Amino acid sequence: MEEIELIPVEGYTTLGRDPASNAILNTDTTQYEAYIKARNEARKKTKEIRDLKDEVAELKRLVNDLVQKKDK
Repeated sequence: MEEIELIPVEGYTTLGRDPASNAILNTDTTQYEAYIKARNEARKKTKEIRDLKDEVAELKRLVNDLVQKKDK
C-alpha cells in the first residue's frame, strides 16, 4: 500500500491533510485504538442491556403464566 504524503496541520502534530481528498486525517494510532476499544465496549454494554431486557420480559411472561394457571 502506498503511503500518502500528508500536509501538516498547523498546531497539531498528529493531524495531516490528504492532498487528494482535502480530508484531515488523524495519524495517532493510540487514539484510534482507544476509540475502537470504547466503541466495542459501548456495543457490548448495549447488547448486555438488550439481553437483560429480553430475560426480564421472559420472566414476566412466565410469572403471568403461573398466575393464570393458579387462578384456574
